Amino acid sequence: MVSFLTVACGVYFGILLLMFLFQSKMIYFPTRGIVCTPADTRLEFEDLMLKTHDGVKINTWYVPARNPAAGTVIFCHGNGGNMCYSLDVAENFSKMNYNVLLFDYRGYGKSEGSPSEKGTYYDAQTAYDWLMKEKKIPEREIVVMGRSLGGSIAANLAKDNSPRLLILESSFTSTPDVAADAYRIFPVRLLCRYKYNTLDYIGKIKCPVLVIHSPDDEIIPYSHGKKLFSSAKEPKEFLQIRGGHNEGFDDSKEIYIEGLKKFLEEHK
Repeated sequence: MVSFLTVACGVYFGILLLMFLFQSKMIYFPTRGIVCTPADTRLEFEDLMLKTHDGVKINTWYVPARNPAAGTVIFCHGNGGNMCYSLDVAENFSKMNYNVLLFDYRGYGKSEGSPSEKGTYYDAQTAYDWLMKEKKIPEREIVVMGRSLGGSIAANLAKDNSPRLLILESSFTSTPDVAADAYRIFPVRLLCRYKYNTLDYIGKIKCPVLVIHSPDDEIIPYSHGKKLFSSAKEPKEFLQIRGGHNEGFDDSKEIYIEGLKKFLEEHK
């Protein structure tokens, strides 16, 4: 008769195998449908398809400032949905007189292909290069921002380039760290093929950094934001907001907007 221990071990290792094989499904939650655009918030925009360095076409929205721009924000969204769920970024920075570039990673929205760690880095670099080459925007005027998973992509982008500023919102130290927090009984650090090592990237970034995080974040612990802030070089700032992982920027809107304005003004 098969013992309980044998069954338990079988289940345990079966779960490990599934976690290893389906990691991408646990990290990326793309949606294809575009349910809204900047036009729905009365913003003019350019809808473009850019070809990445490895030949994949990605969808981008460029929202120009209504007046001579104070700068340009390139935004890296989180792991779920697509860029149409980041219109708050376009609205907020447009009111501050910034150009905004939103883009979808491969496999998201209308972008071709399937998401991967290296692919998301390529996608961000392609969008960044387009700003400089096609829009003739100097690096010293580019602000790189990322939310959640996008924070790691933004940090990697800032590490490899020389933007004016980096803003990380509700971001994690690394994918293995997040997995270890969530699945304590499994050796996930050994299994994790995706690294997204934000903690390593942030220590190599030379521009001023703003880290935004909420103690109420139920997905990415507040401690991740504090560790990222500790590892960033000066000048740096930390903005504490309130609210959950996907609601903090809205629940803390006044504090959030004022914190962004202050950081941008202090580091022109």
